[in-house]
Amino acid sequence: MPEEIIESLNVRYINILNENGDVDESLMPSLSQSEIKKIYELLILSRTFDRYALNLQREGRIGTYASILGQEASQIGSAFAIEKSDWVFPSFREMGVYITLGYPVYMLFQYWSGDERGMQTPEGLNIFPLCVPVGTQVPHAVGAAMAAKYKGDKIAVICYFGDGGTSKGDFHEGFNMAGVFKLPVVFICQNNQWAISVPRSRQTASKTLAQKAFAYGFEGIQVDGNDVFAVYKVVREALDKAKDGGGPTFIECVTYRMGDHTTADDASRYRSKDEVEAWRSKDPIARLKLFMEKNMLWTDEYQKEIEGKAKDMNDEAVKMAESVEKQHFEEMFKYTYERLTFRQIKEMKDF
Repeated sequence: MPEEIIESLNVRYINILNENGDVDESLMPSLSQSEIKKIYELLILSRTFDRYALNLQREGRIGTYASILGQEASQIGSAFAIEKSDWVFPSFREMGVYITLGYPVYMLFQYWSGDERGMQTPEGLNIFPLCVPVGTQVPHAVGAAMAAKYKGDKIAVICYFGDGGTSKGDFHEGFNMAGVFKLPVVFICQNNQWAISVPRSRQTASKTLAQKAFAYGFEGIQVDGNDVFAVYKVVREALDKAKDGGGPTFIECVTYRMGDHTTADDASRYRSKDEVEAWRSKDPIARLKLFMEKNMLWTDEYQKEIEGKAKDMNDEAVKMAESVEKQHFEEMFKYTYERLTFRQIKEMKDF
């Protein structure tokens, strides 16, 4: 019997904007100057939100918080490609996605302060509440994509998760269903190199996370997750493909979590300063700023103006979040089951 190669797979890697602010014009997506400035302003707004949230947590005004510092391009670049009719299933570290899609900022502060009403998605936004359990949102997103396909809706479903999520059973079951039924779903993994304290190298023997998609019959693409243009382009194309009946795509955004896993973590106990500093030079906002400066889209005055707006928006959002009428403790018990159990009634009396 002859020996032959029956399958050969290649993982594409996309980078458009480098650390010096230069772009590969042949790959540059079609974005107007105003759209580029809008993306930059969303990056600044999201980073400002992140700084506010960290400070509020240190002051005891919100609870445990998961920083997005360093991952803004993966979030804003991908969310900027999403249309209003699409459906989004986030994990717990997608504040930049929420902000880009127009989610009220005060409700995000409200949620992180422990008030679940902050995740009551306003009418007109197709984004699910953030998912804290790792990877469990993958089957949910696949189910929504299957429903969309049955109904004939020309939409796509977007599912976010981290590198740790790719080692979960939910990930593999969801990918299998998406591949078998050729569903309109785009999976976006923010590979920030660390699943809490477990490095990427100890989590999987795969050379890339993107290549895992090929086992389920669809393409996996790796993209520079700190390059907002590359992320936007790849996600935009994947969404178009999904809506045209081309099935799912898995996008691995290679980025880095500059902060701790959450405010309950101390990353200095398991990673080196040199590693963090090496990634600091790849900052997503700095490289876009360089590009805009070279293309006459950025000035000192513009920077001061948008930083001031971002600060004002966050100041107002914090005021609104902290002025919302507090929930009564009974709310914790009322909506778990159709009616209160005897144990819940006793717990309420003892509270």
